[in-house]
Amino acid sequence: MIIRIVKLTFQPDRVDDFTGIFNKEKATILSFDGCKRVELWEDTDRDNVFFTYSEWRDKQALEDYRNSAFFKATWARAKTLFADKPNAWSVAVVDA
Repeated sequence: MIIRIVKLTFQPDRVDDFTGIFNKEKATILSFDGCKRVELWEDTDRDNVFFTYSEWRDKQALEDYRNSAFFKATWARAKTLFADKPNAWSVAVVDA
């Protein structure tokens, strides 16, 4: 399983735009083969900072999603809302 966390820092007036996109598209993301979970968490210590958390069956499932037309179109809309470049971390977890 691959766990992916992405830190997103938004322009002050654009947070609601992103949460709207995320809430609208969450079901579609979850429908991708290999997506086990996807969540959005607000950083309670810093304004305009959120984290996405997702779990994927394997690296190939995540890559297939990131190469999809859906991801590219959604990313094109979302990236205009950021104040800084997103930071992403992925870790492979061996299921016991």
